[in-house]
Amino acid sequence: MSRAMQCQSCLPWGSWARSLAGTRGTRSVSVCAAAVPGELGSQGSLSLGCVRSLHGDSQESPAQPSSSRHGQSQLRNVVSSGAIKKHQKSLSAWFSHQPNEERQFGPSFSLDAVHVDPVIRESSLEEILKPSPGLTIQNQLQQPHRKVISLHNLFDVDACGRQVKNVVLYGTVGTGKSTLIKKMVVDWCHGRLPRFELVIPFSCEDLSHSHAHVSLRRLITKKYQHLRDVVPVLEASNLKVLFILNGLERLNLDFRLAGTELCCDPNEPVPPSAIVVNLLRKYLLPEASIIVTTRPSAVRRIPGKYVGRYAEICGFSDTNLQKLYFQMRLSQPGCSGEESQDRSSAEQENLVEMLSRNLERHNQITAACFLPSYCWLVCTTLHFLYFTRTVPPSQTLTGIYTSFLRLNFSGEVLDSTDPTHISMMKYVAKTVGKLAYEGVMSRKTCFSEEDLRQCFEMEMKTESELNLVEVFRSDVFRFFLSPCVQPGKEHTFVFTIPAMQEYLAALYVVLGEKKTLAQRVGKELSEVIGKVSEDVAVVVNIISKVLPLRFLPVLFNLLKIFPRYFSRVSGKDKDVIAHTMAEELFKEEDYYNDDVLDQINSSILGVEGPMRHPDEAPDDEVFELFPIFMGGILSRRNRAILEQLGCSIKNLAAFEIAQAMKKTVIRKGHRGLPPSELMDYLFFLHEFQNERFTAEAVRSLHTVNLSSVKMTPLKCSVLASVMSTTCHEVEGLNLTSCNLDSSSLKTLFPVLLRCKALHLQLNSLGSDACKEIRDLLLHDKCVVSSLRLANNPVGEQGARYLAEALAGNHSLRQLSLLHTELGDPGAEAIAQCLDKNQHLQELNLGYNSLTDAAALRVVEVAKRHETLDKVHLYFNDISEDGKRALDSLRMDRDGVRALVFLTAGTDVSDYWSHILNVVQRNLPFWDRERVRQHLALLLQDLESSRSQTANPWRKAKFLRVESEVKKMLGKLQDGSL
Repeated sequence: MSRAMQCQSCLPWGSWARSLAGTRGTRSVSVCAAAVPGELGSQGSLSLGCVRSLHGDSQESPAQPSSSRHGQSQLRNVVSSGAIKKHQKSLSAWFSHQPNEERQFGPSFSLDAVHVDPVIRESSLEEILKPSPGLTIQNQLQQPHRKVISLHNLFDVDACGRQVKNVVLYGTVGTGKSTLIKKMVVDWCHGRLPRFELVIPFSCEDLSHSHAHVSLRRLITKKYQHLRDVVPVLEASNLKVLFILNGLERLNLDFRLAGTELCCDPNEPVPPSAIVVNLLRKYLLPEASIIVTTRPSAVRRIPGKYVGRYAEICGFSDTNLQKLYFQMRLSQPGCSGEESQDRSSAEQENLVEMLSRNLERHNQITAACFLPSYCWLVCTTLHFLYFTRTVPPSQTLTGIYTSFLRLNFSGEVLDSTDPTHISMMKYVAKTVGKLAYEGVMSRKTCFSEEDLRQCFEMEMKTESELNLVEVFRSDVFRFFLSPCVQPGKEHTFVFTIPAMQEYLAALYVVLGEKKTLAQRVGKELSEVIGKVSEDVAVVVNIISKVLPLRFLPVLFNLLKIFPRYFSRVSGKDKDVIAHTMAEELFKEEDYYNDDVLDQINSSILGVEGPMRHPDEAPDDEVFELFPIFMGGILSRRNRAILEQLGCSIKNLAAFEIAQAMKKTVIRKGHRGLPPSELMDYLFFLHEFQNERFTAEAVRSLHTVNLSSVKMTPLKCSVLASVMSTTCHEVEGLNLTSCNLDSSSLKTLFPVLLRCKALHLQLNSLGSDACKEIRDLLLHDKCVVSSLRLANNPVGEQGARYLAEALAGNHSLRQLSLLHTELGDPGAEAIAQCLDKNQHLQELNLGYNSLTDAAALRVVEVAKRHETLDKVHLYFNDISEDGKRALDSLRMDRDGVRALVFLTAGTDVSDYWSHILNVVQRNLPFWDRERVRQHLALLLQDLESSRSQTANPWRKAKFLRVESEVKKMLGKLQDGSL
């Protein structure tokens, strides 16, 4: 029965669920701290293949014939000369090399530092070929009762006592085959795996590109020159040799004698595939051991009689393995950078703890981290979110996901036996991308088997297409989709990582796969007519020179109009993509959600607090990453990586989409956006990586309001990076309650210089931050005219830094230090430097525990100041005598207004409503008891002043203000304010 027919027999669609069965490990744990998760599942990047010699009890070799003793002695001489040691050194240097992604998205770790071996289970060809039982979510993580076997014991004798020579190690995409093999090679190079005296790794991808005949001897020496003296005596010796064949699915092997002839001579040139076949047949170097890595769909390419043991990599099937990986990965020194090591170490521990708690809840992330590759993605994303102090252009969230796919898919084709040779990633974009896009448009994340059937089988017309679906199901399906763990949704599927749904949906749209039936038919017809018309027109032009058929060339030239017309119409697709991006980016129903970076953080670490009741209605699904990924995919770097994966996005297409976006995205970005949505917009511009487009978009932002957005180091870096594309002055930057600190201000320094109004209230900014603010205000390019630092622990030392800034600044007009813990020493420091300032117009020192002396000192200096005309001193510890003294100072010089109480002599202060509004706005952040006491004093002062006036109009004003104060006091006591 052909494979297509076998596939057809499985297509009653419980098979999508069954495709997930039989790979999850049990709770039996096999842990070895030893490898890097950087190149998980990657094969294309290992140009030499990947290997690990196997450690265990060596089997005694049979007595050597006397004819081999001479060769053996020769080999021992070669070994003693250091040939194999040089080989080990060369392999170690190559296989210890980390891919760019590992170095780019976090510190680079050695294979010895961070590695957790996945669970490996012994299998058999019968288990591989038989249909898997139907799978529900309840038993998705339950494992078949198969023997767990370590890498050290793969070549032990089998159940019948026979020595195992050939091992097939298989696993789906992302289970860590290549990383595991890579660690094996490094261990052998360091002498930790003594079973084999020589390890020779080959990449099947490399072999598949070689079509010339070559001998085994030449093949080895071509790849490993240090072995040129070893290879001639390899066959005659009794050396324990291990061949590694990594990625067997890349090779088309034919074990029929008619297809591949027998060859036992290492010096005979044959096709590379013939060398592999004869090595596995044990016709060539029969004493050599061989380990083959492959995907499940290619296991059957090797006849079972040539395989001594099948073993399946089952990933991190136990949460303890996942926790161990995260603990080792996130606790590495240097993971959080070099600054603030003590604080960063505590933050690392907190991350590990939160992640462990989320794993213990058995959320969807637990099912996702079954794949070691997703553990790498989680750690990389957390490093990006928490430990990014500056954002180089290459570091984007889209870049992380694109590089993650490159690590796992490289340039692999889905099925090397298929004539179309469609790349795996291209197939995923066309099929899984369609499913993802339809889910985003319908706002759903759970998919039924009917959804899968419509997505994958809708266009199956040929046996080849049916075969591709079967290969995808066995090798790739579990990488993207897994059963849902939510109660009541056990028979549905979700994307293994939620953000991957939005990434693939974005890729589906940007690649232009979202077409109507008319568009698809029109494209095919246009291509056919274009090719035919050109060929026929040439022939007719030749004939018309002999025969009087001049109307025929005209007719065929008319045919050429259709392709040109269709190309113009299809150009409208770029407008549709831009329109889709704008509509999704500025959805009003998403305006008051958390920003996307906080959403990603919550999806990984979970949400602390009481768990949702099962009967409680779930929140609506949010897909705010979808348009951001669309923009990120269009960046030049990501397009280059996708080109390697077989997903081509032309420069012209990217340019046309960017031009169309100017009419939609920038225009809609002009209108006022809530803070979280504005942060998303800025993050979109960062991901897009188009400096000219970003500059035009930023230039239209006159004010930037990010109040209450938790400005992590990453967000500060994004804001600084995006705003640096222009040099225009910003009218206002509101960073109220944004968790800023001194390092945040340092990152944002170039942006703050260009802001006229700067709101930094409620940020826990202490003296260190004030030092940065001092440097900001003393900078010759500073344009800050209004600075609000209310409700920050500035303190005395911070006041001294700000006083230095006042002495040398020329732009500042308004300074608010309301409730900043200045005390009398802080106010005195400010007063000493006010004489040197010639431009300040308003100073707020309210609620700072100032006594009469400090308040009088400030107002006396204000009297002499040329421009300062308003000083706020309310809610300080000022006595009645102090009030009268301040009032007399105010009377001495008109224009200097000291806002102390709600009264001004025998009249109500013109600023009474302003003072009460300030109290009401800041009440959540002030000491309520102290506020109550101050309001009681204000009420007494109002009543006293009212009794001193006989003017009925003034009495009415006093009564009105008294009623407002009493109302506020009542609400304060009731707790309703």
